[in-house]
Amino acid sequence: MEGMDMDLDPELMQKFSCMGTTDKDVLISEFQRLLGFQLNPAGCAFFLDMTNWNLQAAIGAYYDFESPNINAPSMSFVEDVTIGEGESVPPDTQFTKTWRIQNTGAESWPPGVCLKYVGGDQFGHVNMVMVRSLDPQEVSEVSVQMHSPTAPGMYQGQWRMCTATGFFFGAVITSQLMYTSLNPVSHYSTQFQGTLKPHAKKKRNRFPGDRSRKEIKAFVRRFA
Repeated sequence: MEGMDMDLDPELMQKFSCMGTTDKDVLISEFQRLLGFQLNPAGCAFFLDMTNWNLQAAIGAYYDFESPNINAPSMSFVEDVTIGEGESVPPDTQFTKTWRIQNTGAESWPPGVCLKYVGGDQFGHVNMVMVRSLDPQEVSEVSVQMHSPTAPGMYQGQWRMCTATGFFFGAVITSQLMYTSLNPVSHYSTQFQGTLKPHAKKKRNRFPGDRSRKEIKAFVRRFA
């Protein structure tokens, strides 16, 4: 079965293994993340409960029970087609996010596969989109309609391919987006409001040779 290669930090594992029952939601979330979202929260809770909520033991139990004979589908992320990583999108805007993916396995995907939202920020989208069965090495595109948040900032969500039976496969696809203000120039202009007056009438500099006749007469009378 396809999984994610990672080194589990012993200090991290010790920290979570010492958690009490009040931290079950945190343990489930961390277990799911460390497995690369291979299991849904209910599946994570099953293995954690079986091992008395010891994270390290639960991960070991998961791999012990994992069948090596399952011929899992394979998928690789190729590239972002629209809205690349970190690309700016205005807030409160409808947009289409499209990824290009490939079946990198030796067999066609089973019918009923889908791309499923598994975590991170929610962009007002559906949680699942159906994907047609791809032949070996075939490349295709999958799109999701999204709506950006109203507050500017950096957001990201995670998606994974999933079979009709609930088995996740392939790499985690991340949608990372940066939302800017609708009119970034307006803030810059406001900073200088009252300082710059581009339409104000330009005052002419007065030099001694530019004095009026009235001023000259007054000057002469002072020294008469």
